[in-house]
Amino acid sequence: MTPLQFERENQDGWEELQRLLRDVHSSRTASAVAAVDGARVAALYRRACGNLALARSRSYPAYLVDRLEQMTADAHQVIYRRRELGLTRLRHLLAIDIPTAVRAHAVYVWVAAAVLTVPAAILGLLVYARPELILSLVDAPTAASYHEMYSSTAQSIGRPGGAQGDWAMFAFYIRNNVGIAFQCFAGGLFAGVGSLFYLAYNGALIGGIAGYLTQRGLGPTFYSFVVTHSAFELTAIVLAGAAGLRLGHALLAPGRQRRGAALVDAARGSVVVVYGAATLLVIAAAIEAFWSSAAWLPLPLKYSVAALCWVVVVCYLTLQGRHAG
Repeated sequence: MTPLQFERENQDGWEELQRLLRDVHSSRTASAVAAVDGARVAALYRRACGNLALARSRSYPAYLVDRLEQMTADAHQVIYRRRELGLTRLRHLLAIDIPTAVRAHAVYVWVAAAVLTVPAAILGLLVYARPELILSLVDAPTAASYHEMYSSTAQSIGRPGGAQGDWAMFAFYIRNNVGIAFQCFAGGLFAGVGSLFYLAYNGALIGGIAGYLTQRGLGPTFYSFVVTHSAFELTAIVLAGAAGLRLGHALLAPGRQRRGAALVDAARGSVVVVYGAATLLVIAAAIEAFWSSAAWLPLPLKYSVAALCWVVVVCYLTLQGRHAG
């Protein structure tokens, strides 16, 4: 779609939103403000936010992006000026902004997912066929420790010997997962190459470990450990990588903008995706610490909950907030 077609297709909604905002600003009494259709303003605002994300991701002309930025900023102040830091704003972020932003960055999300999963599949098959290849990914002591961590007799699955309690592991998982996600995101500042590298490396590491443990007969314990929290953790890594790729694309193809301005716009457009990744990482850490490691839970229950988690994540990112505008 060309910028002209994009503008023509959405022009009516933008003009209606601007008209409603003028009505709010020109109203001198509370009753006059209340007479403005607030639900319609909110719906048009959400739609304009989606338009802005698309315009940024497609490097549309600066005048078009500037118009949308001004319009959405004005509408944002009107809607949230009395509850900017309240629970309503947080609910809106989780229910509308994050899934909408992820869908607006769908191309980057799919690329990031492919870069993560393809090396995982390849290395998984190679290491399963030739287990000694695991030493090209980790050292010998680390490879040996996997047998202890995923033994069927382990009291807490997936934890090295002498590991601390659930709360300590919860903090460790947050720190570790955030570190990986940050690498995938910040790597975008190196023209996207860093994001691609960290996505591919982590995919290869995950696949190699899975192939090695499957070949050693520890697959049931390993998969029952990772299957639930991976719905949130792997998705978060993909989202962080997608945000990084957005930054890299802005540096490589700034369009009609200077690279610095294009990078700023890309960061603004992708920051909500990063919020989504951070939220999913906290959920993943909690599940990994308090659920995944529990050896006493029956496998059918773990796999049933895991299936539900995957369905929830997919539906949240693809359907949530779609009809809000």
